[in-house]
Amino acid sequence: MTARLHSDSPRQTIGRLTRLDGLRGILAVYVMLGHTAPFIPWPSALGWGVEAAVSHGLAAVNLFFALSGLVIVQSMARFGGRARAFLAARAWRLLPVYFVVLALATAVLAWRSPFAAMPWVHLGDLGCEFWERTLPHRLFAHIALHLALLQGALPHDVLHDAQFSLLGPAWSLSTEWQFYVMIALVVPLTGIDDRGLRRLVVLCLALGVSGRVYTAVMPVAWHFHRAFLPNEAAYFAIGIAAARLWRGEAGLVPFAATLAVAVLIGASHGSGLGMIGKGLPPLVWAVMIAAQRTPDHRLVRPIARCLDHPAVLWLGAISYPLYLVNEPVGRALAVVVGGAALGDPVWFSLVWGPLTLAGSVGLAAVLHYTVERRCLAWAKARIRPPVAVTAAAQSSGPAAV
Repeated sequence: MTARLHSDSPRQTIGRLTRLDGLRGILAVYVMLGHTAPFIPWPSALGWGVEAAVSHGLAAVNLFFALSGLVIVQSMARFGGRARAFLAARAWRLLPVYFVVLALATAVLAWRSPFAAMPWVHLGDLGCEFWERTLPHRLFAHIALHLALLQGALPHDVLHDAQFSLLGPAWSLSTEWQFYVMIALVVPLTGIDDRGLRRLVVLCLALGVSGRVYTAVMPVAWHFHRAFLPNEAAYFAIGIAAARLWRGEAGLVPFAATLAVAVLIGASHGSGLGMIGKGLPPLVWAVMIAAQRTPDHRLVRPIARCLDHPAVLWLGAISYPLYLVNEPVGRALAVVVGGAALGDPVWFSLVWGPLTLAGSVGLAAVLHYTVERRCLAWAKARIRPPVAVTAAAQSSGPAAV
C-alpha cells in the first residue's frame, strides 16, 4: 500500500484542468443568478421563463461535487495518502474565507429582515426558502455546528433547518467536509492507484444507494437534508471515475457505467425539479469532460472556447468566495435599497439586482486576493507533499487544487 501511495509514476497526478476551472466560474455565477432572481417581481410573461432558466441551482452544486471528486483524489495522491496533511491543506483552502463570510452573514441576519421592504415576496415563495427571516433559536448550537461544518450531518428534527440557518450556501461545504474526512480515512486502506480509485467509486455509489434506501424506510422526522454525504455521494463518484479515465487506467465503459448508476440514483428522487437537479448533472459532467479532453471536437468546441475565455477563468478563480457571499450581500442591499424604494417593485428591481450581482463579484474578488490566495500561499509553504509525489507532479504538470 505504501508503495502504491508513494509511487513516482506520473500517472498518479493530473495536470491542472483549466477548462474545469472555467466551469467553476460558470456554476458560481449560475447559482448567484438563481439566488437573486426569486426576489425580483418579474412580469408574468417572463416569470416562468426566468424560473425555468435559473432554478436548477441544486444541479450546479452537484456538478461542484463532481469537480471535488476529481480534484480531491488527486490532492490525496499529492500528499502520499497522509490524512493529517491532506485535511490540513483542505482546511486552509476552505475555512478562512468561510469564517469571514459566516461572520458577515450572521451580522447581516441579526441586523434587520429585508422581507418587510419586499411585500411582493410571500411565505411559500422560493425566496423564503433561500433567506431566513431572523436568527435561529438555540443560536449558539447553530454557530457551533457551522464552525465545525457539521450543519448538514444532522436529521431534520434534531436542530431544525441547521443547514440553512446562518449561511445558506454553506450546506454544500458541510457535504464537502464529510467527503474529505471519508477520503482521509479510506485512502490509507485502499491506496490511490487504479484499484483504490475503483473501490472509492463503488463505495460512493453504495453510499448513494444507502441514502435512498434510508429515506424510503425511515420516518420523515429522521430524514437527512441533502447536505448529508450519502445523499450526494453519487456525484463525488462520477468525479472519481473521471480521475480514473484521465489517468488512462480505465476506459470509457467504467466511466459511462458510473454515470448511468448516478443518473438512476438521481432519477429515484421522483419527478419535477428534484429529479432534474439530481439526474441531469451526470450527463452535463460527461459533456464537460469531453470539452476538457477533446476541445477541438466540433460537438464541444463552442463549450471549450467558452470555458477557456479569460473572463470565465477569472470567475473560476474567485468562484469559491463568489458562491458564499451572494446571500449576505443581497440581503444587506435589500434592506438598504428596499427602504429607499418605499415598496416600489420596479425601482427596487432595477437597482437591487445589478447592485447585488456587482457587489457579490466585487466582494468575492477582495476576499480572493486578500484572504484566499494569502492563506493558500501560507499553507503551501508549510504543508508540503512527499518528495517522490512532488517529483511525479512535476513530471506531469502542476497538480489541480
